[in-house]
Amino acid sequence: CVLLDESTQATEPECMVPVVLGIRQLILVGDHCQLGPVVMCKKASGAGLSRSLFERLIELGIKPFRLQVQYRMHPALSEFSSNAFYEGTLQNGVTVVERSHPGVDFPWPIPEKPMFFYCTYGQEEISSSGTSFLNRTEAAAVETFATRLMKSGVKPSQIGIITPYEGQRAYLVSYMQHSGHLNPTLYQNLEVASVDAFQGREKDYIIMSCVRSNDHQGIGFLNDSRRLNVAITRSKFGLIIVGNPRILSKHSLWNSLLNDYKDKGLLVEGAINNLRDAQIVLNKSFIKPNVISKKSEEILTAHNSTLQESSSTLHTMEKSIDNFFQIHDRLSVLSPFMDEKNANAILENEDSIIPLKVILPPIPNIDSINPLPTSKEAPSQENNLKKDILSFAKSFAAFNLDDLILANSVETQTQMTSQQLKGQEPTELKTSPS
Repeated sequence: CVLLDESTQATEPECMVPVVLGIRQLILVGDHCQLGPVVMCKKASGAGLSRSLFERLIELGIKPFRLQVQYRMHPALSEFSSNAFYEGTLQNGVTVVERSHPGVDFPWPIPEKPMFFYCTYGQEEISSSGTSFLNRTEAAAVETFATRLMKSGVKPSQIGIITPYEGQRAYLVSYMQHSGHLNPTLYQNLEVASVDAFQGREKDYIIMSCVRSNDHQGIGFLNDSRRLNVAITRSKFGLIIVGNPRILSKHSLWNSLLNDYKDKGLLVEGAINNLRDAQIVLNKSFIKPNVISKKSEEILTAHNSTLQESSSTLHTMEKSIDNFFQIHDRLSVLSPFMDEKNANAILENEDSIIPLKVILPPIPNIDSINPLPTSKEAPSQENNLKKDILSFAKSFAAFNLDDLILANSVETQTQMTSQQLKGQEPTELKTSPS
């Protein structure tokens, strides 16, 4: 038996090293909702090398055993991560009392919830290396919060400062050494590192600098939901996030986090001794994590069953619903299909059924062409149809594209699927031997 710890951070070839020796049992331990293997080559990453064996097996329908009790974070800190990434299943093995520092006099906006998002609007800059970013405004805010924590009685070794960019990491170290309000030696004992470097680790208090703030609303590394999950689950007693909410709120998962913080009175601005609710108006996410009703899930499961029966080539759809919400952001966007009023009406009623078209990609229109080329235009139409089928399957369930054979038989099966979904009896396509 071989047990691989942190297996989600290993590439498949790395995992195969012990496997090929001839083992009877393989136990993979890890979290595919956190950061995966680091692959520097973009071509290799795009070809699938950045996917771990753990994640591939889950995509193929193997149901993992989840350890659901967390013993690290203050219960308030674990709430968003549990809802957004783990279907609300995380349980707290520590109490509020166990994760409180009575002697630490820090001005949390809500004392019962030791966390907040601090709004800044300073522009990002390209670092001196030319390959990274820094944000001076955020660095000044981070130094202020770190200094106040230390003045409140927190040891430097208990504080971790994380950022997704090396340019900001280097600037923070330099800025605190030269512009910090306390003895420079204290700042030397503060650990400043990347989000990736903190995976699998923890600190009593975490301060995160998001860095990105620009006119084109790009957020780069921050758009990776797994990186966000790692960042907000490193702290035990308190979490401070510093960033530009106007930019971050344009991206679905960050929008959900910011709205969650705002609803709880944790989206703040102003001086550290006078933190107040931020005046920014955020667009509400049309659908929040884990709000798909049981009825809707039953419909999706039935839909998945129909697909399974009609096409053996798409066998990896067997657990597509489960897989989709395990490896993607826990947000389905209603906005392309209905206005905000109707979307919110659905969300307010837990028993309401979310229409299939809201969650599923459009089903390819197979009835619009003759499956057998009869003219010069038909081959082109057929190719477009194959692309539609591929897009549909890829959106509905993550699987190895090499496993999908778009032959006439698959087109026939997909047509049957389309008809069955419309409530029609499937009709058999007659195809000539190839």
